[in-house]
Amino acid sequence: MHSTFYRRCFMIAITAVLAYALYELLIPLRSVIGWAAVLAFILYPLHARLTRRLRGRGAWSAGILTLLTPFVVLGPLSVLGVAFAGQVARLINYLRSASFPSYTDLLNHLAQYRSLSALVAWVRDNTAVTVSQVESWMTESAQSLLKAAAATGGNVALGVFGTVVGFFMMLFMLFFFLQDGPAMIAGAVRLIPVEPKRRAQLLQYLGDVTRAVVFGSTVTALVEGIIVGIGFALVSLPSPVVFGVLAIIAAFLPAGAAVVLVPAVIYLVGVGRWGAAIFLACWTAGMWILENILRPLLTAHHAQVSTLAIFVGAIGGVAAFGILGLVLGPVLLSFIVALVRFAQENPSADA
Repeated sequence: MHSTFYRRCFMIAITAVLAYALYELLIPLRSVIGWAAVLAFILYPLHARLTRRLRGRGAWSAGILTLLTPFVVLGPLSVLGVAFAGQVARLINYLRSASFPSYTDLLNHLAQYRSLSALVAWVRDNTAVTVSQVESWMTESAQSLLKAAAATGGNVALGVFGTVVGFFMMLFMLFFFLQDGPAMIAGAVRLIPVEPKRRAQLLQYLGDVTRAVVFGSTVTALVEGIIVGIGFALVSLPSPVVFGVLAIIAAFLPAGAAVVLVPAVIYLVGVGRWGAAIFLACWTAGMWILENILRPLLTAHHAQVSTLAIFVGAIGGVAAFGILGLVLGPVLLSFIVALVRFAQENPSADA
């Protein structure tokens, strides 16, 4: 008979090899699996209601929702991606061909206002960079940002999933995630080496964190992006779809979507469109009030999620997973924070 030490070493080695093989197997499909999981999580409440309406026919419900997903979710997303990429291209051409006031002319224009004259004088006296350096930096930064945005928008237009095969694989996985998702989660949770009561608490805790991130942060960001796009369209600023999408991304930052609206207000002031500037400033204030009302409502009865976790998770998630990382990044990082808090609040006990 082999010793207990030998058997444990053998099991650890086999587990490590199989885990590595599984990682290599699934890593090419991470985007497909990720989108299927996110859509399944969002659609699951509707799936549960539809299953009850169909008298417990879960497969029928999953099939109906899977067939409707390309038209209800992915169709509008693709249309948005096409519009976004087109407006980015037009905006880049506009920046290349348009003549803007120079840095000096802008300072001279702002110096005419008594309330800003002291600030303008301080900028002139203490700014070490030259006018040409500022103009070159602004132009290069804007074009780099827009080119990156154009690549992202093109990726959305292509379906986010990379290929047509990936798209249908995502739908295939979505069906089974909807139909068998609870059983998959229950089977995975049973592997956690703690007593059943604590496993149930942990599952509830992680579910609350996921809902808080998806509905409290992601949905709020989508609403803010829509508001920014409408605001740009109302004051006749170019490419409202582009800046609406940028606002969605900026909503995950600590400053929020205001980093898109505030420069627009300053630009309108600089070109003398005071009425539009005042309207957009009020629009920004209204968006901020709506955000502070909407976010608590969407996260009601859910776990509190760290703003730092959402910020770092969104930035790192986009770098690792692309657009999908805006959702997956904050969820994964919030999971880690939630697990640490759960361990602190529920010290381990003997099973």
